[in-house]
Amino acid sequence: MSRGGRTRRTNRKGIKLLCILSVVALALGGVYYFLLTHTVKTVYVEGNVHYTKEEIQDMVMEGPLGNNSFYLSLQYADKQITDIPFIASMSVEVLSPDTVKIKVFEKTLAGYVVYLDRYLYFDNEGTVVEISGIKTEGVPQITGLSFDHAVLNKPLPVADAAVFGKILTITKTLTKYSLSADRIYFDAKDEVTLYFGNVKVVFGDDSLLDEKIMLLQSLLPKLEGKSGTLNLQNYDENTGSIPFKPDT
Repeated sequence: MSRGGRTRRTNRKGIKLLCILSVVALALGGVYYFLLTHTVKTVYVEGNVHYTKEEIQDMVMEGPLGNNSFYLSLQYADKQITDIPFIASMSVEVLSPDTVKIKVFEKTLAGYVVYLDRYLYFDNEGTVVEISGIKTEGVPQITGLSFDHAVLNKPLPVADAAVFGKILTITKTLTKYSLSADRIYFDAKDEVTLYFGNVKVVFGDDSLLDEKIMLLQSLLPKLEGKSGTLNLQNYDENTGSIPFKPDT
């Protein structure tokens, strides 16, 4: 082969290599630009109760691409969560290349029972959704229920499953009047006693539940700092004063 032929072939290889290097450089430059412009600088978190904003960020924005908004939106597209207590799913919405909103969807908790030194949280149908060593504020403890075992993601095996409907009604009515009980007790007749700090409120059956809880909204502030029993068992629309018996 003549020197001119070898030179032309070498030139073609050089041009081909240069083209490849140029494509690679452009691709790397594009990736760098993409990563740079999609670096998260502002984060909004909504729907979180059990965890702080910072804790949610640490859970979601982990790994080498944890601060890239595009990657997060793909990774957390209504992602079901199985390894974080109290959280059912999370999603990431990109508001702008450097701003994201993390939406947290927590498991519905109607109450909890203590069993074998663990807190068993259950939903509105009595299904155990979480077994934890963590006591969560704002979720009422339910006492008086009788069962001999409990399985995650299965209903608590109580004698009368209708009690969970009563729990739901009570907690929804309390929320309606901006109240939160520390403990809800059911006796053998399914009659109800609520505990607010050191104040014990005897409801009896669930008749006139809305009226009784509405009355509590005005009575409880007057009992702040006191300890005793408020008896609403025989309350009706014509009841005058409500008996309160201080603890001795």
